[in-house]
Amino acid sequence: MTPHLEANYGDIAETVLMPGDPLRAKFIAENFLENPRQYNSVRGMLGFTGTYKGKSVSVQGSGMGIPSIGIYSYELYKFYGVKNIIRIGTAGAIADELKIKDIVLAQGACTNSNYASQYNLSGTFAPIADYSLLTAAAENAKKKGVKFVAGNVLTSDTFYGADTNAAKVWKSMGVLAVEMECAALYMNAAYLQKKALGILTVSDHIFRDESASAEERRVSFTDMMVIALETAVSV
Repeated sequence: MTPHLEANYGDIAETVLMPGDPLRAKFIAENFLENPRQYNSVRGMLGFTGTYKGKSVSVQGSGMGIPSIGIYSYELYKFYGVKNIIRIGTAGAIADELKIKDIVLAQGACTNSNYASQYNLSGTFAPIADYSLLTAAAENAKKKGVKFVAGNVLTSDTFYGADTNAAKVWKSMGVLAVEMECAALYMNAAYLQKKALGILTVSDHIFRDESASAEERRVSFTDMMVIALETAVSV
């Protein structure tokens, strides 16, 4: 057990789906997994393990932001034998072509966070997804007939930022959307020699008056859930 997970070694599958919202984890477990069993409730951050198409898969809430996913993903990788983490979360679109419920595969994760400073690198680290997970997710999306885009996202340390021009600048560099977790997940995976991918659903558009409700975000963004589950059983 760790300070944040009350599971025993072996309770958690080698592949973990990681939504930010623990209630989304509960929704996935109850609606997509066979024989799900809850292994964690510490701090309300629910975690479940079940089977999907005969393969053991876990789903674990991460909470919001880099510090939170940094803790949970590190503990899963380091102490529970997890090999693959697939973040399934929401993002605010900044690219003009994106709309509500579109799928973004986070090929890379730019960030305004200082998370990488802990590694004492002599330059700037570029957090990227694992190629095998990325290509598997893309193929599974195609099989399901789900449109997606793959590219750079911004992992932001702030939800309410004082710099009102920031999104425009990131957009000018071809960044597709803004979220708050992928960069830390990708860095933990790189440091611990594991695999990670972010599959995101657009929940709002920063430059247009478009937004999904909290309930819609929890239970209706099922395309990314299915793509992630299909990817989990194919790796």
